[in-house]
Amino acid sequence: MADSRKTLLITGASRGIGHATVRRFNREGWRVVTVSRTPCAPECPFSSPDNHLRLDLSDAADTVNAIGILQEMLGGRLDALVNNAGVSPKGPEGERLNTLNTDLMTWGQVFHVNFFASVVLARGLKEELAAAKGSVVNITSIAGSRVHPFAGAAYATSKAALAALTREMAHDFGPLGVRVNAIAPGEVETAILSPGTDKIVENLPMRRLGQPEEVASAIYFLCSEESSYISGTEIEVNGAQHV
Repeated sequence: MADSRKTLLITGASRGIGHATVRRFNREGWRVVTVSRTPCAPECPFSSPDNHLRLDLSDAADTVNAIGILQEMLGGRLDALVNNAGVSPKGPEGERLNTLNTDLMTWGQVFHVNFFASVVLARGLKEELAAAKGSVVNITSIAGSRVHPFAGAAYATSKAALAALTREMAHDFGPLGVRVNAIAPGEVETAILSPGTDKIVENLPMRRLGQPEEVASAIYFLCSEESSYISGTEIEVNGAQHV
């Protein structure tokens, strides 16, 4: 018997915002298909090996070749694609990598994961998205619109490009009945926070870090009928940090 639940496909699902999003959609009764570099954790109650694809999005050929596997897993319909995977490399001492000291290989790796994978997945699964009149959500960043003290140049520019891609995709996918939006988180309390984040928090209007669950709620909103006429926009989830 076919699974009648709505289906989410999310990349970078193993931790932080991605894992919080998996939990939220699972709680709402969705089937969740996860993609990450790591295997599906056997103790995780929110995913299963049957609904998980181990994939390194920095490998362009592997990402393209994975489309067929994902199509089989999805069975013809995809209600929501969340492009959440992202990498932000640091220097040997954990320092920020800028435009002067980021090598070409690192630029390529970052853009493959943070930008190109989103294009490959959305275009490769456009028929499944169209069949469900689905939604795409790209996870950008506050670093995409300003120089950030910790996020490096390759990360920031890839997220700025992803914001522009969101507009382009909204234009191109709209006639298929598919909405495309972005979520731009600010400082969110996850395992990848850099030392010194507490100094940023002191200057945030809301005086606290965001929680992964708060970002997940915004993602869920953009994938639900509550946002049925919203497309081509980027929602800031940062406690007014951008003001």
